[in-house]
Amino acid sequence: MTMLRSLFLSLLCLLPALVAAQVSTPAECVVPSKPGGAMDLTCKLAKKGLAQEGVAATSAGSAMRISYLPGGIGAVAWHSMASQRRRAEPNTLVAFSGGSLLNLAQGKFGNAKAGDVRWVAALGADYGMIAVRSDSPYKTLADLIAALRQHPDKVLIGVSGTIGSQDWLKMALLARHAGIDPKVLRFVALEGGGEVFTAMQADYVQVVSGDTSEATLNASANHARVLAVLSEKRLPGVLANVPTAREQGFDVVWPIIRGVWMGPQVPEADYQRWVATFERAMATPQFAEWRAQAGLYPFALTGPKLTAYVKKAVDEYARQANELGLMR
Repeated sequence: MTMLRSLFLSLLCLLPALVAAQVSTPAECVVPSKPGGAMDLTCKLAKKGLAQEGVAATSAGSAMRISYLPGGIGAVAWHSMASQRRRAEPNTLVAFSGGSLLNLAQGKFGNAKAGDVRWVAALGADYGMIAVRSDSPYKTLADLIAALRQHPDKVLIGVSGTIGSQDWLKMALLARHAGIDPKVLRFVALEGGGEVFTAMQADYVQVVSGDTSEATLNASANHARVLAVLSEKRLPGVLANVPTAREQGFDVVWPIIRGVWMGPQVPEADYQRWVATFERAMATPQFAEWRAQAGLYPFALTGPKLTAYVKKAVDEYARQANELGLMR
């Protein structure tokens, strides 16, 4: 009797832990950069989309939270989720972009490969752009190119990432089209689009090579003047009056995919649950409205189709980087 009583008391002590184990962990979206950039926008868009589906309440225990894990132009977040103890978390998503795929292709995440994680959903498309302060003497892309030809040492260009990053490549391609050696340009490597625009407002840099989603926020607040968008044709919305680089004589187009991935050991059932949820969310008119507000354009892929797209894109980026002598 005494033994049974002791066993019963032991089970009572364990009960809180057993109950807690049954409660799903809160959903989390990890931003692999500092607040304020396009990666941040990606997680915020995901949070809005999932809220309308009721996922945060029914599948993840509480409303999705957004956390920030900057460092190594995304490498810190990648290795935290893909190579360490968090690789099997069923309710943790990580934002990614075309820049993330470019970094993978160039070996900036070490020996990481596209197949090392589970690609969940592409939420929209973005484009590259070139911007200056609203009070800048450069009124057009031609003005900026002329200044770079004459005094490249006096124009600091803010980019997210280092040499070989997509922001670096955008400006390097424009310079090459203008007959300027990209090696003479002065780049300032910063962490995330939010930090780059902050640096420009402080006049630490005079030019931003970034993304239209980031520019939409800053241009609408009259903090920046966008000189060119790197799209096939003019974009709708806030940037509708901004000419493309092509219109101004520079044949440079740079589309950017934005979405989320999960750790490689996430159970198949959880992975499929998230894929199906994003498919439902992105099919709604409300999501389309939120996507436009975030400065993104329609581009929806999930699960295996997204995985195939990512692998193809990484291979193509590797080819381009190899041609420019950027491969490690």
